[in-house]
Amino acid sequence: GKVPFSQFLFLCPMRYLLNQLLWTRSGSKKNPSSSAFVQINQKYYATDSAEYPDLRKHNNCMASQLTPAIYARLCDKATPNGFTLDQAIQTGVDNPGHPFIKTVGMVAGDEESYEVFAEIFDPVIKERHNGYDPQTMTHPTDLDASKIRSGQFDERYVLSSRVRTGRSIRGLSLPPACTRAERREVERVVVDALNGLQGDLKGRYYSLTQMTEQEQQQLIDDHFLFDKPVSPLLTCAGMARDWPDARGIWHNDQKTFLIWINEEDHTRVISMEKGGNMKRVFERFCKGLQEVERLIQEKGWEFMWNERLGYILTCPSNLGTGLRAGVHVKLPRLSKDARLQKILNNLRLQKRGTGGVDTAAVGSTFDISNLDRLGKSEVELVQIVVDGVNYLIDCEKRLEKGQDIRIPPPISQFK
Repeated sequence: GKVPFSQFLFLCPMRYLLNQLLWTRSGSKKNPSSSAFVQINQKYYATDSAEYPDLRKHNNCMASQLTPAIYARLCDKATPNGFTLDQAIQTGVDNPGHPFIKTVGMVAGDEESYEVFAEIFDPVIKERHNGYDPQTMTHPTDLDASKIRSGQFDERYVLSSRVRTGRSIRGLSLPPACTRAERREVERVVVDALNGLQGDLKGRYYSLTQMTEQEQQQLIDDHFLFDKPVSPLLTCAGMARDWPDARGIWHNDQKTFLIWINEEDHTRVISMEKGGNMKRVFERFCKGLQEVERLIQEKGWEFMWNERLGYILTCPSNLGTGLRAGVHVKLPRLSKDARLQKILNNLRLQKRGTGGVDTAAVGSTFDISNLDRLGKSEVELVQIVVDGVNYLIDCEKRLEKGQDIRIPPPISQFK
């Protein structure tokens, strides 16, 4: 029935206090090592399968690994920030996936998600990362670009070189679950740090809510501008909320070092340039990342990282390095050879069209990049791309001369 206004004023704060009691836990919100969690008060319990999602037609890692028993054990838990299992798996429930393309099917709402829901995240990570076991393995990190060998490609074949990754700010929820205030705090912290960059890293931030039409068009012409997510994989995960509030793009004056803020991750860091000098691209990438981290730490913040999972990002597919080193390479003859896919598999490489994921190659030009993210360091992954692309170019040259090529022996993913 109707509640008198005076009683309504009393009930509102009482309900707030009750919710706070339900969601409160002891310990610091920013302590990623804590295994404490809060209980969710449910009217119907998952033990009778009333809440278990129908995953019979799904083709994603979450659907492959989630069982009614796991769901029952985890569904009444939440992270210290209030992120639940149902929120984590919603994108995988809403998107059954493609019969031939197996997606991940779940996301993290904060750093603690990977611990509170480890019973489902760990097997998903193990499947997605080809056997990497977060319970028994540790992830190496190495940003020493001087270790790269033969990092200059033949520019008759390689058109451009690019390295990207993501970084998350510890203590703030990730894009699927962040509040407006947290999202704005990510923007403030990161932009404040970026304003301290000097030399060839010095640049400017463009807020999506404040840029002029001319600035917007220039960013489009430079292929820098990211638009509101339209993929249901992202929208069902909650990443497009309040768009474009607290989103933006920063780049240096030379337009070779770029950072997206509050898209799929807190930050997406990109180093790129035309031509085949991958070593120089990686050197700038490492230098920029280390400078940004130093400037953020000076303000009392730090990146999310642990020795089991490496750098923590929204999607489990990007854990570890989060790194994708890619080149646009012309392979007109090799692209017609039936052995190409096997060669790529053995070299731990993947090919895409130059327009990104799921796009077709144009004029036999492919985007070739590392297949792995977790279990090898940044230096190791970039070296795999360097060696692999050089091998592909050598195959292309041999085919030009009418010579045969061979399939290389497979590279092991882990040491």
